[in-house]
Amino acid sequence: MSTIVYCHAHPDDEASQTSGAMARASAEGHRVVVVFATNGDHGEVAADALEGETVADYRRREAEASAKALGLARIVWLGYADSGMTGWEQNDAEGSFHRADLGEAARRLADVLDEEDADVLVGYDWHGGYGHPDHVKVHHLVHAAAPLARRTPRLLESTMNRTEMSRMFEEARAAGVNDWDWNPDDPMDDGNPLGTPEDEITWEVDVSSYLEQKRAALEAHKSQATDIEQFLAMAPEIFARAFGTEHYIEPGVDGPMRHAWPFGDV
Repeated sequence: MSTIVYCHAHPDDEASQTSGAMARASAEGHRVVVVFATNGDHGEVAADALEGETVADYRRREAEASAKALGLARIVWLGYADSGMTGWEQNDAEGSFHRADLGEAARRLADVLDEEDADVLVGYDWHGGYGHPDHVKVHHLVHAAAPLARRTPRLLESTMNRTEMSRMFEEARAAGVNDWDWNPDDPMDDGNPLGTPEDEITWEVDVSSYLEQKRAALEAHKSQATDIEQFLAMAPEIFARAFGTEHYIEPGVDGPMRHAWPFGDV
């Protein structure tokens, strides 16, 4: 068995992006740890927050509920503030992750890798999936932290399969049921299209047996209603199509994309 450390930008990113593999790895006996770079304090305000409870405090409670649903062994907070979306003044606020010294942040993450004697470290692709400043910073963070650890972990990058999403988009449009006002090939936050083309992805991971846990993790983050409610409102067959597979790039490993479980022999 191995120890897998996932580094995510904000609480709720784990639920939408990697919760299927996290649940599967936990169920198979691996030790799974999630590290959140920021406290998510620029997220949506929960209607049922306790008196005096901050957004960050509320989202910590949500992260704990998500971790319980997925069977995670530990949550670690690196302690940076949410940087907000591209172009927000919060990008350069004191204490923001976007502004943080990369070497210092990498040392914080490497300390966690050492504490856990991590076998695998999971971050994001080169543009963080859609260009969010904190997601892009996570990409640089994991690449900087891995070689600082006493034992360099195997590195994977979570991404989204743009080719498959484009197929789904075209199928829905052909069926006359596509009322989306966006297209995965359109420019996202940083001017790049969403995710990664299929021929640049290393692993397609079947997590269809863990959709119940994935849905529970999403429900745990109910305060982030703009995205979460949209996901949870999907018809079961659409939810299964959208969330039944997860995709990872393994730097240095050539294609084609493998339809397999990447954590079986780590």
